[in-house]
Amino acid sequence: SCTVLNVFYNINLLFPCNSSQDLSLQCQMIPNTMPVLEKKGDIILGGLFSLHDMVEEQSLPFTSQPPKSKCTRFNFRTFRWMQTMIFAIEEINKEEKLLPNVTVGYKIYDSCSTPHQALKAAMELMGGEKSSEVGEKSQRSSTCNESVPLVIGDGGSTQSLVVARFLGVFTVPQISYFSSCACLSDKKQFPAFLRTMPSDFFQVDALVQLVKHFGWTWVGVIAGDDAYGRGGANIFANEVTKLGVCVAFHRIIPKNRQQAEISSIISVIRLSGAKVILVFAVEHDAATLFDEVQRSELTGIQWLASEAWSTASVLSTPEKYHHILQGTVGFAIQQASIPGLRDFLLRLNPSRSDARTDPFLVSFWEEVFHCTLGAQTESREKEGESKPPCSGEEDLGNVTNIYSDVSQLRISYNVYKAVYAVAYALKAMKSCVKGEGPFFQRSCADPDVIQPWQLLHYLKQVRYLNSFASEIKFDENGDPAAMYDLVNWQMNPNGELKFINIGKFDGMTGDVKQKLYIHEDIILWNGNRTRVPSSVCSTICPPGTRKAMRPNFPVCCYDCVACTAGKISNLSDAIECAQCPPEFWSNAERTTCIPKRVEFLSFRDTMGITLVAISFIGSFSTCIVVLIFFCKRTTPIVKANNSALSFLLLFSLTLCFLCSLTFIGQPSKWSCMLRHTAFGISFVLCISCVLGKTLVVLVAFNAKLPGSNVIKWFGPSQQKAIIAICTITQVLICTVWLLVAPPAPRQLMPREEDFIILLCDEGSYIAFALVLSYIGLLAVLCLLLAFLARKLPDSFNEARLITFSMLIFCAVWIAFIPAYISSPGKYATVTEVFAILASSYGLLGCIFAPKCYMILLRPEKNTRKHLMSKAPSG
Repeated sequence: SCTVLNVFYNINLLFPCNSSQDLSLQCQMIPNTMPVLEKKGDIILGGLFSLHDMVEEQSLPFTSQPPKSKCTRFNFRTFRWMQTMIFAIEEINKEEKLLPNVTVGYKIYDSCSTPHQALKAAMELMGGEKSSEVGEKSQRSSTCNESVPLVIGDGGSTQSLVVARFLGVFTVPQISYFSSCACLSDKKQFPAFLRTMPSDFFQVDALVQLVKHFGWTWVGVIAGDDAYGRGGANIFANEVTKLGVCVAFHRIIPKNRQQAEISSIISVIRLSGAKVILVFAVEHDAATLFDEVQRSELTGIQWLASEAWSTASVLSTPEKYHHILQGTVGFAIQQASIPGLRDFLLRLNPSRSDARTDPFLVSFWEEVFHCTLGAQTESREKEGESKPPCSGEEDLGNVTNIYSDVSQLRISYNVYKAVYAVAYALKAMKSCVKGEGPFFQRSCADPDVIQPWQLLHYLKQVRYLNSFASEIKFDENGDPAAMYDLVNWQMNPNGELKFINIGKFDGMTGDVKQKLYIHEDIILWNGNRTRVPSSVCSTICPPGTRKAMRPNFPVCCYDCVACTAGKISNLSDAIECAQCPPEFWSNAERTTCIPKRVEFLSFRDTMGITLVAISFIGSFSTCIVVLIFFCKRTTPIVKANNSALSFLLLFSLTLCFLCSLTFIGQPSKWSCMLRHTAFGISFVLCISCVLGKTLVVLVAFNAKLPGSNVIKWFGPSQQKAIIAICTITQVLICTVWLLVAPPAPRQLMPREEDFIILLCDEGSYIAFALVLSYIGLLAVLCLLLAFLARKLPDSFNEARLITFSMLIFCAVWIAFIPAYISSPGKYATVTEVFAILASSYGLLGCIFAPKCYMILLRPEKNTRKHLMSKAPSG
């Protein structure tokens, strides 16, 4: 491995090598400036842990050797993870069940949460410095140290991306315990990368299902400025959009923690109106955000936590975050209780004999007890800060902090599983039977000289059931089974935030409906509420309305518009309103279709009642005229006007008034046939009588001319024959009409109206036209004859009255045609009834009103002498 490193470092000008004449290579290495915690063993495992959260920025003028990097903000949680790795290794060495007669050692570096430090540590693991002093320091020679066959780490996805690319060059297996970026599942880019942490793809799937379950459609997303945050947030935004959920905003927490940029995030939150916000970031980035949330006094937000901080004590412990984060919901990987770990963690003490070999213990001890260990401290006093010396009586057992808290062993459990996965892979490698191995020519690996690529093969085949009944294995992408706990941050009576399991997510289940399981009854949301918070851009559109999208807004932002008449929506958040069937109409709430009201000229309508009254008045008036004529039948005026025809005319007028009643009421098969035939026959009978009277007047006066014998052709019998022939002709037309295409009820269902028009269809428009034309023909003929007889010399000339009556009759029915065609629904029927009544009243008034006037009010003129007198010429 030294040769490979020699070439690699020569290319990168990192490790200049001098070759001697005997071709033996010796590396002249840059001195190791990184602290390392190591233990010798037959097999050395590398470890990378971000024991500090950041590296101080330093000025690099490059006029002298760059100074040593200075890491700050010691992380107790990560320190516990590192100690868990050591615990697992010690446990394996002690039990000797997995690897008998083999001692496992370790070399652990601090990557300080930065890619640069992580890469530097990985390079150290691939070929550190092994010194042998001979004489003076200036004559010190260095040789290449053997690289580790495997690295456990790093935690952050950003660091692991850099390390995985580097280790992949040498096919050195890397098992991460906390890197969840979905991008690391790409075996083309990261062939040697494995992890005991599920991929963010599954975490995002869980978060998406959570958002869908509670019906949140307006969700904000805030991500950390790293591969973990950006990658996970982008996948979430893409997947949640497919379910119709809108991302209210997508902001990044800056690494430089500039106040203005973080304040702008708070402003965006306020303006968006989103009440549910996902923070996809590591814990220290999330802490930066929540510090600003607290300063800005932003409340009422339901926070969703990504796995990186869903159980972070650094956020749940400080009381300043309690009112902000109470009710937070997030997914966390499954936990376990590791026996003996707490005692192992509490064993640390600077006074122990092995403390001198631990470069991280001093920083840890000083951070825990806020004191200095004197000469052992690399930096006794920070600028502007001084600490008292440690007394030597400090005891970790008396301190409660994140390091010693083993109630939520999740990432620590991942580290534990990673170490045991390596142990099982080594066991499988050493158990290989010669001639049955997996390598070339069925050979086995050399257990004394472990090749990383061979160890990688066995790691991919690892499958075992650990002492916690969990099956440990890696899929084809090097990912473990995705199992998450759904946790809720709840305040206990002591004022402490506790992580309460409220459900679980099984990413391996094929059925989407069975992936997420939630105990909703035990959830306490932000503000200590039990009701699920609502986070929507627009409120749910109730039944009877539809969504109307707002221009230039996401699809989740819309207005609720009431369905138009005739359309309904019986579901919430309807996209479109459904058109009711033709015979149905929407109710007032626009939630269901109800049968349309049937509209026809009813006896109960105001219009119907009015027409009935007019009809009865006309009939009653006709009966009064009949009575008058009957009582005065012996008077000259009655005799002079052919009393028989007058009574027949009055009878036909009565029928005309009464036939209008057949047009009122709900149309039926019989009423439709009756109304048109009764109308046609009644009016023909009426006009025939008028025609007869006109002919009698005309013939009577022409008969007085010398040599005229016309009177014998127009006697009473001939008049009756004319009326009978005219009426029978109409009867024949109506009979043929009823036989061929009879009128029948028909429904008109206009889509834009809430009623069905029930009317009588004529059946045959030709037959209906013939009926009307025949009536019109008789009326016109009668008008012409009456017009010719208007100036005949008599004091009482009935022809003039008939002329006026026929003029009114013709005018009414000429006006009827366009009015009937243009009248909608029942008003067409009203028009026809009105025409019938108007023309009937015209005939009754013009022909009989003057006679009744003379009979009742001017009886002195009701004499033969007056009637036979010459009318004045005019």
